[in-house]
Amino acid sequence: MNKKPVPYKKTVFVCTNAREGGRVACGNPGRGGLELCEALKHAVKEKGLKGKVRIARSGCLDLCEQGPNAFIYPGDEWLSGVTAADVPEIIKKLAE
Repeated sequence: MNKKPVPYKKTVFVCTNAREGGRVACGNPGRGGLELCEALKHAVKEKGLKGKVRIARSGCLDLCEQGPNAFIYPGDEWLSGVTAADVPEIIKKLAE
């Protein structure tokens, strides 16, 4: 194992988990998890944060009913019920 410094200032993990039948999931059609992830990736690139901020797809974060869910690391910030309308505010926090 090689230990290296963390390559990004911040990482945003966005739940894109989808499941059929039963319990709702952030990545299910109409829930917005996948769209949110793509919107954040686009905004990071557009604002010149690529290489500093990483947007990563996540599996289930286990608060599906409150989703789409994401969390910012480091920073201990959990976001629930996130929509594309929240992207500018999230990007502003990431640029700080």
